[in-house]
Amino acid sequence: QVQLVESGGGLVQPGGSLRLSCAASGFTFSSYAMGWVRQVPGKGLEWVSGITSDGANTAYADSVKGRFTISRDNAKNSLYLQMNNLKPEDTALYSCAKDILQFRRVAPNLPIYYNYWGQGTQVTVSS
Repeated sequence: QVQLVESGGGLVQPGGSLRLSCAASGFTFSSYAMGWVRQVPGKGLEWVSGITSDGANTAYADSVKGRFTISRDNAKNSLYLQMNNLKPEDTALYSCAKDILQFRRVAPNLPIYYNYWGQGTQVTVSS
């Protein structure tokens, strides 16, 4: 079955950096676009970033554009999110997500395009 396991979260000061990783298994990773979503208690799921199956196309929410970079390594079945210049409003539970469709040509940019999520890794930005 599909498994997505995130790691790399933690407590960081404003302006700091973190790199999240997601280990995928149970499906042909290189055939699917992937993404990152985040959730704050009491708020809805927010799409953060997406990447096509070949890594050629990426997309970012306006709130993270210029600060976050998504990437993937299909040989390692892994997805990454480099987060720089973190802000307190980035505090959330971050999960990686798998696209519903294979070989989508553009990075999916809404939570409804994803059908599996991992348990998430907590990111807390605070001084």
